[in-house]
Amino acid sequence: MEPGFLVLIVLILFIALLVIKAIALIPQGQAAVIERLGRYTRTVEGGLTFLVPFLDRVRARVDTRERVVSFPPQAVITQDNLTVAIDTVVTFQINDPARAIYGVDNYIVGVEQISVATLRDVVGGMTLEETLTSREVINRRLRGELDAATTKWGLRISRVELKAIDPPPSIQQSMEMQMKADREKRATILSAEGEKHAAILAAEADRQAEILRAEGRRAARYLEAQGEARAIQKVNAAIKSAKLTPEVLAYQYLEKLPKMAEGQASTMWMVPSQFGDSLEQFARAMAKKDEEGVFRYEPQAVDAETKEMAEPENTDSWFSTESDPEIAAAVAAANAVANKPVDPSLAELVKEEQEN
Repeated sequence: MEPGFLVLIVLILFIALLVIKAIALIPQGQAAVIERLGRYTRTVEGGLTFLVPFLDRVRARVDTRERVVSFPPQAVITQDNLTVAIDTVVTFQINDPARAIYGVDNYIVGVEQISVATLRDVVGGMTLEETLTSREVINRRLRGELDAATTKWGLRISRVELKAIDPPPSIQQSMEMQMKADREKRATILSAEGEKHAAILAAEADRQAEILRAEGRRAARYLEAQGEARAIQKVNAAIKSAKLTPEVLAYQYLEKLPKMAEGQASTMWMVPSQFGDSLEQFARAMAKKDEEGVFRYEPQAVDAETKEMAEPENTDSWFSTESDPEIAAAVAAANAVANKPVDPSLAELVKEEQEN
């Protein structure tokens, strides 16, 4: 093989090597830190970058997308000397890749250590109950401390969250017992209030029933008295309208006399000896003497009011089964109370107790 051909091959390989060393392809979402002779020169982001062969090199490629890092549980002692395990999740983004490379050896480890230290400082001043109910306060404190400490590293802390706060098993058992006792207490209170409300409603129902029964008895007595009075008026008006004469009354009296002796206890009955004289005196007092010397009874004229009273009345409404509107309204109100749904909170507590 000729020397000139070997030189040509070497030259082609050298040129290819120079091209490879002079071109760097940076993907989108990444940044590359470029050094020249071991000294930082520039930072390039996604795209095609040209380098000086054998002088420039890519020190590191940094992911500039927002990253979410979950750290393992850390044992933290609260103010009341209880140890809890807390998991944290940190969301951050690299704004300055050069600082992230040259400012700290490992920014992930740095973020974790600062998170643990800040977490122990914050939770150490709180009780267990405050720790469990103050997640937002702890998140803000952690984010503020991390953002201030990592700014010089070229990081931006966007979010810090406590993923889990796990107290010791004995404390968890005590908390569950306390919550169960609290639920039972609330269930007992609601049940007592329900019984009280039911007793009040029952007493009110009894009172209303007694009032309605009393009003019914009063109305019945009043109507009965009214009916008797009306019956007497009707009989009186009928007698007046019939224009009865003393002869008819005497005949009726004589007709009823035998029935007076029909009883088993009646062994003897007497007729007044002066009965005829009594009838004669009655006729003289109530009748007028005519031309023949006979006393004849002339009934008095009957006025229109008496005739109207003697007419038969419409008794259809006496047998009506329609309820009084007031009674119907009271029954409807009682049905509405009976159909009212149970308090949702009481139903939920009873359901929880049945499940437990």
